[in-house]
Amino acid sequence: MNDRTTLIRGWLSEEIGITFNAITPASSDASFRRYLRIHTQDGTRIVMDAPPEHEDIRPFVRIAHILESRKIHVPHIYACCEVRGLMLLEDLGHKSYLSELTPNTANALYGKAINTLCQIQACPTDSLPIYDSTLLMREMRLFEEWFIEHHLGISLSANEKTLLNEVYENLTKRALGQNKAFVHRDFHSRNLMQTANNSPGVIDFQDAVVGPITYDLISMLRDSYIEWPESDVIRWARQFHELLVDQASPAPAWDRFWDDFNWMSAQRHLKVLGIFARLHHRDGKSGYLKDIPLTLKNLRKALQPYPEFNTFMAWLELRLENTDYRP
Repeated sequence: MNDRTTLIRGWLSEEIGITFNAITPASSDASFRRYLRIHTQDGTRIVMDAPPEHEDIRPFVRIAHILESRKIHVPHIYACCEVRGLMLLEDLGHKSYLSELTPNTANALYGKAINTLCQIQACPTDSLPIYDSTLLMREMRLFEEWFIEHHLGISLSANEKTLLNEVYENLTKRALGQNKAFVHRDFHSRNLMQTANNSPGVIDFQDAVVGPITYDLISMLRDSYIEWPESDVIRWARQFHELLVDQASPAPAWDRFWDDFNWMSAQRHLKVLGIFARLHHRDGKSGYLKDIPLTLKNLRKALQPYPEFNTFMAWLELRLENTDYRP
């Protein structure tokens, strides 16, 4: 038993007064957080263990209260110790969207998620950081640092760095030109839970920002963990766009919205390629390597229709030749 587990057991039994039969792993994620399931006579709860030297749980607490106040199903917080990085949470169960999505269930599940996303976008944003040019650019630079240089082992020339900077700047300018709303920032199939009541449950929202209205939609529909025919992606995106229009939310015409969707998708997938490579090389979490091919495919889908990215796409395909980017 490690020191954190001993700390958790003492916190639960001595300070909160919970009697439990067992503690089992629930899940881990791409950060230093881990989640444990507490088994009691009255059911189960989840402990979030976020070592304070690595994680700050205050954004999670603040944003959970915002979302819960708007009837969005986030894990209710029963107890919290910010100094030690511990929270006792509602258990949303085992059924992530990723495990439940099939061609037969997708329309119903995504329909509920789209409605929830509209609710999220209507939440107040006063306390959220801005998804500004600095953050957008920093995220995309993970692509060249971790995917291109670390993962592929390629040293970029000055001309190649100039090409990449032009891509980043174009995508950033387009993102900043979109209408803004509350952005979850990781609204995908592993962070949506099918629950008995008020489904979906929504987790991993602590990095929320004020940002482009297409961002969470592309996280869900151009997911790095599950793929759908492009005709389905367009249909679900139209469904979301029509809801925005019906609710008189700020939204451009469909053609502009779809272009924004694609350009935002490119920004996210450049970032995700960098993150997956960093998780492998820096953090020893190699399970995400298997998701790189779909992430690259999503990047191609996003940029292929736009001639301004032809040079970048040709360069990328050339650089991927004869490299072992797959697991």
